[in-house]
Amino acid sequence: MKQFVLHIVLTAVALLVVGNLVSGIHIDGIGYALVAAVILGLVNAFVRPIMVILTLPLTLVTLGLFLLVVNALMLWLASALVPGFDVGGFLPALLGSLLLAILNLLIARLVPKD
Repeated sequence: MKQFVLHIVLTAVALLVVGNLVSGIHIDGIGYALVAAVILGLVNAFVRPIMVILTLPLTLVTLGLFLLVVNALMLWLASALVPGFDVGGFLPALLGSLLLAILNLLIARLVPKD
């Protein structure tokens, strides 16, 4: 449970970093970032697998690059569900999802596994 909470907090910090680095992404504060991290996790757990299956032919044709678009859409969807977390369009969502993926790789290295 502690690892889950730590991962959510670190993801919220990563969202704040993304909000500061990518113009077009705005987060009103740490509270909204925490809620956005939870919602983003839920969206990635439930909606993203459906989107990956539905777009599998396009993903295969583009050799996996379409998954970047799916990730951007998931970030954009999470911003639509969380007040205080705004993504201003597809391009900021794409850049934000790329940066968030890199930061999540670092978070995965920092959070110890059981």
